[in-house]
Amino acid sequence: GSGGNTSDNGNTCPATSQNSDTCCSSNTCQKVSCSPRVLSSGTKATLTVNSFVRGGDGGGPSECDGRYHSENSLVVALSTGWYSGGSRCGRKIQINGNGLSTLATVVDECDSENGCDSEHAGQPPCANNIVDGSRAVWAALGVSENSDMYGFMDVTWQDA
Repeated sequence: GSGGNTSDNGNTCPATSQNSDTCCSSNTCQKVSCSPRVLSSGTKATLTVNSFVRGGDGGGPSECDGRYHSENSLVVALSTGWYSGGSRCGRKIQINGNGLSTLATVVDECDSENGCDSEHAGQPPCANNIVDGSRAVWAALGVSENSDMYGFMDVTWQDA
């Protein structure tokens, strides 16, 4: 694209750590607009789990299409810099982890600038290196919900 948010192309944005659940009450949440540089060979990220259903922990409907998505849909939210103002909406990314890979569609932003309010289901801002995947994404990578890895897993991703 021309112009727009190019924060995911910068070299100077290190990954941030996950905000603790108490950062909202103590007002110590890290808020970042950039994400680490996207590499065509695969970008390091942390895969987290999100529910995109109505009433799920994702809060409101997905940013890209204004809709909710079933637990069986291969969908993800990306941290603010990688979401890049919606430029990846509806596009597929390849996620590699646990020795497997899967394709998932970008439908939402994991907001790393804002949080702690009702729009974000009371959740703190996202870290800036998050691929927030549905249960189906985790299943496609062979990680069951009772696995020790479930919830936070090191992965790489790239545009598909």
